[in-house]
Amino acid sequence: MKIARFSRIGFILAAAGSAVGLGNIWKFPYITGEYGGGAFVLVYLITVALIGFSLMIAEMLIGYKGRKDTVTSFETLAPRHKNLWKYAGFQSLAGLLIMTFYSVVIGWIFNYIVTSLTHLPSSVKEAEVTFGAMLHSDFATQLFYHTLAFVIVSYIVSRGIKSGIEKLNDYLMPALILILTGMFLYALTLDSFGKAFAFMFAPDWSKLNSEAFVAAVGHAFFTLSLGMGAIMTYAASMEKGSNIVSSALWVVFLDTTIALVAGLMLFTFLYQYGSGPDKGPGLVFISMPAAFYEMGTLGNFFAVIFFSALAFAGLTSAVSLVEPTVQYLIDRFGLTRTKAAWVSGFFFYVVGILVILSNIEMTKEYFTWDGKNLFDWIDFLTAAVMLPLGGLVMSIFVGYILPKNEVEATLRPFMKGYFNIWYFSLRYIAPFALFIVILNLLGVV
Repeated sequence: MKIARFSRIGFILAAAGSAVGLGNIWKFPYITGEYGGGAFVLVYLITVALIGFSLMIAEMLIGYKGRKDTVTSFETLAPRHKNLWKYAGFQSLAGLLIMTFYSVVIGWIFNYIVTSLTHLPSSVKEAEVTFGAMLHSDFATQLFYHTLAFVIVSYIVSRGIKSGIEKLNDYLMPALILILTGMFLYALTLDSFGKAFAFMFAPDWSKLNSEAFVAAVGHAFFTLSLGMGAIMTYAASMEKGSNIVSSALWVVFLDTTIALVAGLMLFTFLYQYGSGPDKGPGLVFISMPAAFYEMGTLGNFFAVIFFSALAFAGLTSAVSLVEPTVQYLIDRFGLTRTKAAWVSGFFFYVVGILVILSNIEMTKEYFTWDGKNLFDWIDFLTAAVMLPLGGLVMSIFVGYILPKNEVEATLRPFMKGYFNIWYFSLRYIAPFALFIVILNLLGVV
């Protein structure tokens, strides 16, 4: 039986689709606002280059050489202690856990696409009330759109690499880029663009503290979709002889460019229509709808295409979060792809319902422990523990466990004189930075 493989462009779009998600359009702008703009962006770009790019190549290398799910790839490639190293494949579980709340958030976005057609809140206060009512009271709406997200994602993954995942990204990634480019070109015509540009690229060093540095490192890692098995699983389906380094470079370039464009576009709109960049996590669901309202009739159009772009980004990431578990069930338990996709989907769907209930006023007390509800606990467990730990494990595995001559033989033809620089970064800079991030997120430092 012939195994489906990504084409080179298909892999780049799929991997970029995995990396380009809600973290780029939702999270990057608001944490940039929280940490003062330019100085944070500069540190973010440095960490993407020194840490994110290094780990992207390492994760691709493991998948490309292993040719299987995350567990089997680590187990097969480890020169010794194979039974121990197979547990490094826990990363596939991280993606599925993230999907339990990611599907819920995609559902919120679907809801905002529909409501933006007819109604936009006239103020930030009204937007807060609207979002709060949906989040804390409207179980039925959240369940409906969460169910829709579950069906779409599970169906696409069940279709396989070529007919499902690659085809989705072939359409949605260009559409996402086209929408953001159009909105960015419109933002260029507004008076506030210069102010937004200065905020993002003129460093205010007084705002840069140790917390901002750790946030930049953590987000650079998160936004590239590293440590959750997605890039590794996609790389297992690359064609033989593929240039891992240039593919990684394209993915990092697309991911970073989209984050910067989204940030510039959002801040331009916020400045233009009487708001600012320091709105925190509510920036997309609260501040932006109020800003769109100030545009008049044009605002409804922009709101619909903006939330459509956000949905596209969410869906391309969502399929990559589920795929590692699906591949694991296929390789280790012999399930058909269809059955593996729907089994995985059913898991994140059921837990996602509990996540919704953890925010509903009448039921949240049953899903809250030590001040965090189920939504917050899953987010904390994955972001603070599993993803950074996954990156740390990969850097150790490629940097210290795999024989250097094997790594060099695969990568040096594509790196030429830069191999030693990359190898040094992977062995020393990336592990140190990730270790500090883990300690910080756990409250140790």
